Amino acid sequence: MTLLRDRDLARAFDHASHGYDRLTALNPGYRTDLLRSARRLRLPRDGEGMHVLDLGCGTGISTRALLRAAPRARVTGVDASSGMLRCALAKPWPERVRFLHLSAEELVTAGEGPFDAVFAAYLFRNVTRPDRILRTVRTLLRPGGRLAVHEYSLSGSAVHRALWTAVCHGVVIPLGTLSGDHALYHHLWRSVLAFDTAPAFTDRLTRAGFSGVRAAPVAGWQTGIVHTFLARNGSTTAVREP
Repeated sequence: MTLLRDRDLARAFDHASHGYDRLTALNPGYRTDLLRSARRLRLPRDGEGMHVLDLGCGTGISTRALLRAAPRARVTGVDASSGMLRCALAKPWPERVRFLHLSAEELVTAGEGPFDAVFAAYLFRNVTRPDRILRTVRTLLRPGGRLAVHEYSLSGSAVHRALWTAVCHGVVIPLGTLSGDHALYHHLWRSVLAFDTAPAFTDRLTRAGFSGVRAAPVAGWQTGIVHTFLARNGSTTAVREP
């Protein structure tokens, strides 16, 4: 089975949106890891007036993590799936949070930004042209603005590759099949195997012009499978892990 891309992937997420939060809740540490990645942006908790972009916000789980990490920031959540956005909009939000049905590239032409920080969870593995999206992110970020990418990106170890495949075939794909979303969760398995390793994505960020680039592992069973990638736009200041 080939990977889902662009409109086909957006339609798959539309279809899966009604049960997405329930399925991700079964993943130990899913929400905790997102919160840790959001906190790794090191946004000031009293940062009123800061504007943060949640790129690929899905049903708003990552948006909620951003609000917990920076309770006074303005957050714009953007996603290409209308179904996922409907689920996000159905939740209660403060007035400083808004959601847009746009692609990353459309944000620039729509006149959005600049942003003080960008958070992208589970996005880059699913886009056709990651380098183009990274260029877009740099356009949207203020000079010195911060980027955190929370992503399934394997360490490069054969052990982690085998563990990911075992978890997918033993848990993820069967649950996706029961929910009627077999294609999407089969895509999840294959897309992680096909995506950059953590060192390769770190190099991709550096080539895109980001500075202070580093990868930080998550805790628990996903160590070596999920990483937080941290960087700045046009600043030589290092990004440190909390």
